[in-house]
Amino acid sequence: MKGGRSRKRKRARHPQPQPQNQQSLQSKHKTSSSTTELNKDEHQTSSAKRPKPSTGFLDKMRARLSGGHFRMLNEKLYTCTGKEALNYFGEDPALFDMYHAGYQEQMSHWPELPVNIITKWLKGRSPSLIVADFGCGDARLAKNVINKVFSFDLVSNDPSVIACDMSNTPLESSSVDVAIFCLSLMGTDFPSYLQEAHRVLKPSGWLLIAEVKSRFDPNTGGADRNKFSKAVCDLGFASELNDFSNKMFILMYFKKKEKQNSKHKDIEWPELKPCLYKRR
Repeated sequence: MKGGRSRKRKRARHPQPQPQNQQSLQSKHKTSSSTTELNKDEHQTSSAKRPKPSTGFLDKMRARLSGGHFRMLNEKLYTCTGKEALNYFGEDPALFDMYHAGYQEQMSHWPELPVNIITKWLKGRSPSLIVADFGCGDARLAKNVINKVFSFDLVSNDPSVIACDMSNTPLESSSVDVAIFCLSLMGTDFPSYLQEAHRVLKPSGWLLIAEVKSRFDPNTGGADRNKFSKAVCDLGFASELNDFSNKMFILMYFKKKEKQNSKHKDIEWPELKPCLYKRR
């Protein structure tokens, strides 16, 4: 060995990590917290910038939903029997309220309502006439005349309304002077409603029928109104007046014959097409 001494290799010294002081740790923590708060603020700012649905938009969506329910219930009434409708709405009376809310909305677009014309007609006659309102709805007729009115419908939300199948009312035979169907010949068994009206009417009693005009337009699949009128007359009535002047509905006035035919013959009733409302 050179110089007679052994040389010791020097080991490389690696720097030891220095403990961070408290101030440095706090500084890093503050930086991290600031970043988190910044991200949070950016998220809140972004959320705030998102447009919220307008009140008008929400109202429109609610109206569409409500309109859809009305169309479904309306179709149900036109395509089932009176007894089926009574059971259906009896299980959930809220559906009846939903239907009538939609009905009132539809009627708000009509320039003239048949119930108002019938009310005027009644006011021009003796207040002693007893009336049966078949399918009374909100009993508007009874509320606007001084006559005694028996109001019938599928559900009763008013003490003055009697819930029943309109082919089977609790009235006595030959007990009323006027029977009214105002846009209410809806069931597939509507002839049984008119038979019930014939039963409860006194001789020479009035039968008034108001119906949507399109249901009696053969050009669009509606019934022939002359065939319908003949069927009503075959039931035991005489046709007094037909009013086709309104563009939305027709009004037919009949009187129960004094003398009834003792021979019961089969009546050929024309089919009345359902009045289904289109989606607006």
